[in-house]
Parts: sequence; C-alpha cells; structure tokens
Amino acid sequence: MHQHKNESNKRIATAFFLNVGFTIIEFIGGWLTNSTAIMADAVHDLGDSLSIGSAWLLNHLGQKSANSEFTYGYQRLSLLGALINSLVLIAGSIWVLSEAIPRLADPVMPATEGMLILAILGVTVNGFAVYRLSKGNTLNEKVLNWHLLEDVLGWLAVLVVSIVLQFADWPILDPLLSVGFTLFIFFNVIRNLKTTAKLFFQAVPDKKLHERIRHSLLNIDNIFEVHHQHLWSLDGEHHVLTAHIIINQNKDFNLKEYSAMKQSIANALEQYQLAHTTIEIELNQEFCRDQSKLPF
Repeated sequence: MHQHKNESNKRIATAFFLNVGFTIIEFIGGWLTNSTAIMADAVHDLGDSLSIGSAWLLNHLGQKSANSEFTYGYQRLSLLGALINSLVLIAGSIWVLSEAIPRLADPVMPATEGMLILAILGVTVNGFAVYRLSKGNTLNEKVLNWHLLEDVLGWLAVLVVSIVLQFADWPILDPLLSVGFTLFIFFNVIRNLKTTAKLFFQAVPDKKLHERIRHSLLNIDNIFEVHHQHLWSLDGEHHVLTAHIIINQNKDFNLKEYSAMKQSIANALEQYQLAHTTIEIELNQEFCRDQSKLPF
C-alpha cells in the first residue's frame, strides 16, 4: 500500500515538473512566433501547473497516517484535489472557448514554422506525462490525466494546423480545432466532476458492487438477512463497508460457531479488496439498536 502511494506521488510530481518547464517554453515560443493561440495555451498550462502542484501537495498530505482525530486518515484530501482540479479545468475550458470562438470571425496567421517545432515538443512532453499518469488508479490522477490529455490534443491540433498552413492560407483552422478539442475535454471533465461530487456526499461508489457484496453475504450459510449496509469511498479507490447481518439462530453462538461465521464473512468479502469493513452479527428476532434510525 505504501509503495502504491509513493508511485502515485512520483507520477504526479513528474507531471508537475514537466508541465511547469514546458509552460515557460510556451511563453517564450508564443512571444517569438507571435502566436496568440500558443500564448493562450501557455496561460492555460500555467493554470494546469498550479492545479497539478496543489494535487501533488494534497496527495502527499493524504498519505499521513490515521490518528485519534482523523481515524480514517487523510486519504480524502486526494479526493479534494480531484474536485479542485475538475473545477479549474472547467474554468480553463470556458476561458479557452471564450478566446477561440471570437477568433473564428477574425483569424490571425501566426509564424507556422515556430508553431510546428513547438507542437512537436508539446506532443512529446505532454504525451509522456499522460503516459505516466495513465498508470494511476486514483481519481486525482485520472482528473490530472484529463488536464494533460487536453494539452496533448491541443498540441496535436496545433501540429495539424501548422502543417496545413505551410501550404494553405486557412488560419481559421486553428480556432476551429481549439473549440473542438476543448469541448471534448469539457464534457469528460463534467462527468468526472459528477463522480467526485457524489463521493464527497458519500454516495455508493458503484451500485453493482454494492449489490454484489449484499448477495455475497446472503449466500453464506445461516445468514438470511442483511440490513444497514453502507458502502462509501475514502478517495474513489479505497472503499469502506459497514453492515448488519442476521443469522438463522435463536440462541447464542458458541466460540467455535462465531469464529467460523467471521471467517466465512472474511472469505466472501476478500474478493472486493475493501479498505475497511465493520460487520455486526445479530441473532434471529434480536432487536437492532439502529432500527429506529436510518431506514436502510
């Protein structure tokens, strides 16, 4: 687990330093080529760098051990990073659209040779960062990956446009492609934001998983009812389960039966790789102290 978290930190750190370094190159290149599109992308990448830096910090803080105050640890800070970055990326996409759409009516021809060189470098640098983050499973890494994928698609658009403009006087292609890839990223980030927001409100991370867990418990011998089953996620990757189960007995368990039931439950839940589980065993017709509380 610790090694997995360190790998996540390394991937985000790589993306951060690559993005900051290339943002500086973009500002210089945009000035030299007199390309407003590249300068706009440089500003957008600066925002990405700030977002990735904050995600790196939150991901690192999220690895702190649990204590008496934060008994589940700080893993939800990573989820906070995913939420912040989704909002920043949506704002950035809206800004890019606000710049690109008016340019459709009055396109400007940039220095295409410089655009071509910067586009090749941009695809290479951001493509490597996307490759690194694609190995991550956390929501934080997935949202950051959309940040960088947006940059890759943007530079691919610049690459195509710069090649075409070598042979044709069609400067309108630049804002057209910018609008296209920005809308693509925008709608995907909206989907990720919806998932992240639901997890913040402790929604079930996966309805099918929730039902599969329930059926696994009910398939254990002598268990005939499961209630107060709750499944939520710390960070989109590590899930927590609590449940009450009723066993088909009217007398107290002896130690051997109790141990066997616990082992059966552990075996049934092992396949789901849950971070935390709390199961309360109740006898048939026993009063549930939570019965008058939440109705599920």
